[in-house]
Amino acid sequence: MPLNMITVVIASYRYGHLAAHCIESLLSQTIRPERILFVDDGGLDCSHLPSLYPNIEYILRHKNLGVVDNFQNILSQIDTEYVLFIGADNWLRSDAIELLSTGNTDIVTYDIVVTGELKEEILSRVPGETLPYQGDLYWDRQEQHHGSMMYRTSFGQKIGYKKRFKDGIHPQEDWNLWDKMLEQGASVASIKEGLLFYRRHRENFLKYSHETSQLQDLEISSTHEG
Repeated sequence: MPLNMITVVIASYRYGHLAAHCIESLLSQTIRPERILFVDDGGLDCSHLPSLYPNIEYILRHKNLGVVDNFQNILSQIDTEYVLFIGADNWLRSDAIELLSTGNTDIVTYDIVVTGELKEEILSRVPGETLPYQGDLYWDRQEQHHGSMMYRTSFGQKIGYKKRFKDGIHPQEDWNLWDKMLEQGASVASIKEGLLFYRRHRENFLKYSHETSQLQDLEISSTHEG
């Protein structure tokens, strides 16, 4: 794959206080993606970023569309061969794009390092799936989905971001995309490296009540807007 054929979408909702870290992790890549698109879905706390980082693109929505509609709208605007969504509260290892750019399958997934003030929440959400790692937690996601998997744009656009559940509790948009792509024969490669730092913190938009089903508890998307 040509090295410049990746768009990274940074999705934010009330993450303006953390977003600079994510942006700088993209700007400091050993190989930069062709396009970096920052989208604030109506959080109204990111207006300071364009003056600090003028060399990336911005969509600063005045109205919140919600995860599914926002992601669907963004995906329809991507024209590079591959796309990767990342939450503005997370960040990528500095060689992530270089490693991902060697992929030529429909989906490329990789492992996650769970970090942040509330990182130990993951222990109850995915019991037995993480290991201690340099003070954080290592989450093996080999040949498994997560919200920041890289995928072939045209394939993803055929499916789109649709709700997995209709009860409105959680849209599961990335899990649905993964399932539907596999159903249609998508090829998958996995990089056994912790390339995504997934931050668990007190302002996470994605939260669960005690009544949430076990299936929903197991779904922790790195790219949800919060």
